[in-house]
Amino acid sequence: MAFSSSCSSVKAVNSRWTSPSPSPSSRFAVLPAFLHRRYATSVKLTAISAALKTVEQTTLTEDNRFSTVGSDSDEYNPTLPKPRILVTEKLGEAGVNLLREFGDVDCSYDLSPEDLKKKVAESDALIVRSGTKVTREVFEAAKGRLKVVGRAGVGIDNVDLQAATEHGCLVVNAPTANTVAAAEHGIALLASMARNVAQADASIKAGKWERSKYVGVSLVGKTLAVMGFGKVGTEVARRAKGLGMTVISHDPYAPADRARALGVDLVSFDQAISTADFVSLHMPLTPATKKVFNDETFSKMKKGVRLINVARGGVIDEDALVRALDAGIVAQAALDVFCEEPPSKDSRLIQHENVTVTPHLGASTKEAQEGVAIEIAEAVAGALKGELSATAVNAPMVAPEVLSELTPYIVLAEKLGRLAVQLASGGKGVQSIRVVYRSARDRDDLDTRLLRAMITKGIIEPISDSYVNLVNADFIAKQKGLRISEERMVVDSSPEYPVDSIQVQILNVESNFAGAVSDAGDISIEGKVKYGVPHLTCVGSFGVDVSLEGNLILCRQVDQPGMIGQVGNILGEQNVNVNFMSVGRTVLRKQAIMAIGVDEEPDNKTLERIGGVSAIEEFVFLKL
Repeated sequence: MAFSSSCSSVKAVNSRWTSPSPSPSSRFAVLPAFLHRRYATSVKLTAISAALKTVEQTTLTEDNRFSTVGSDSDEYNPTLPKPRILVTEKLGEAGVNLLREFGDVDCSYDLSPEDLKKKVAESDALIVRSGTKVTREVFEAAKGRLKVVGRAGVGIDNVDLQAATEHGCLVVNAPTANTVAAAEHGIALLASMARNVAQADASIKAGKWERSKYVGVSLVGKTLAVMGFGKVGTEVARRAKGLGMTVISHDPYAPADRARALGVDLVSFDQAISTADFVSLHMPLTPATKKVFNDETFSKMKKGVRLINVARGGVIDEDALVRALDAGIVAQAALDVFCEEPPSKDSRLIQHENVTVTPHLGASTKEAQEGVAIEIAEAVAGALKGELSATAVNAPMVAPEVLSELTPYIVLAEKLGRLAVQLASGGKGVQSIRVVYRSARDRDDLDTRLLRAMITKGIIEPISDSYVNLVNADFIAKQKGLRISEERMVVDSSPEYPVDSIQVQILNVESNFAGAVSDAGDISIEGKVKYGVPHLTCVGSFGVDVSLEGNLILCRQVDQPGMIGQVGNILGEQNVNVNFMSVGRTVLRKQAIMAIGVDEEPDNKTLERIGGVSAIEEFVFLKL
């Protein structure tokens, strides 16, 4: 589906201006009324780095909801009414206190699905653990108000990520604070299972003394297969090595060098399960891993294997595990998680004499609970302030150091997108975008996902009623029929900086400013970051150099003396402050483009006067 830009000529001047309509002979273009209203009242969630506060400012919408709206302010405004944060499961006091400093916190536990939908319609953020199901219906009930869902823990299988993305809602988790706690619990289950601690304890408390019945097995020299070599799996492996175990692991995404550094061999799935004496599960629950431990898997295991699961209950077919236990294929199992929590009291698996169970205690240490609470509270508060959390799970993920390095270029990317789309006109609509990154770095050293998302945001928001963020940029672009291609060109510049310049081209459309059309016939603008500030450096075939702050006026004119003074005087008389000015030309005394950065929005009369300067052939006012 194509969509059209409405940047119009003088014949369609913004209705907010009160001066008389300009004459048909005037030669300039302005944003139409609906675009100005869009900038004034639209609600936009932006999930980007804290440094991008130069792009986003906290403000209020018409119904007093907390949101972020485009602005040049660089400060979060704490004087405005606080956002509403719904917490539906027990959270550590330190995290709750942190949230209360930032927003109005509603701790409502054990909500029914209907009550949750009612509450979420009045909330800007939602924090859950594993017990609350955040379904598509929940996001639909929020009607776009919900900005962020925080999962206090690692797994996010109880949150509908697709629905969150479609509704522009960021989902963050807390994957680091409970890493050690979960690993320690895995080791605790492994050791207690090997030595029958739980069974022996129950036996003694029942008045028995059965030493011969509870002879255990040693851990030293045994092979442990760690299935999933992420944060928790790595910590389990580290501790198992300390117990004298041989550790192997299966994880198709784990770096081999990290495994080798710990003395762990990465092997295939079948090799791991067929050679291990103990198998410890640390994989996420995905369609690919759901019930991956089933009858077929158990049949490939060494007879007498022992199984530990502190990850997700759904990765095991529980009925198949019972059969494997009864057949002696699995000698023992130690489980902290289950397909259904809490499991039914009459579950054969729970009641099996060779199974040790705990009620999802992997992260349940005082230290971990406080750490998770603080981690998720900081991530949620940061998201509401317009920051991109390093723990976001449905946005482009980059390392924190890369995010920090790209921050000024992210600002540049969005502003170039905004400028480019305002230069388009005609009925064909914007459908194809080409982005060219010039960089001295190798292709593999430049991650452009964030840049592409912000260009998409800049292009789509001014000409649609969608609000775009890093979460839903690709989805919205596809929905709108917008095709964005990316190219990278190696240039001879310093590799210290990730990007030398970014060029945005809109293909196969007409322009309301002919000076922006390149020799190839496409709208083309280019920008760089100078001293940490985004600059426009090229419009069409004209080189310019203007800071992208405030708003922008582009004039195509006859190259002659006095032009800067004439336009500057007109703006000055109307108290419009010029913050930057640059003139670029192709041939002396032929044509030139004057780029003028202005802090205020000129009124209709001022724009008419600029358009009336005889040497100016056309000009356009662009809102950043």
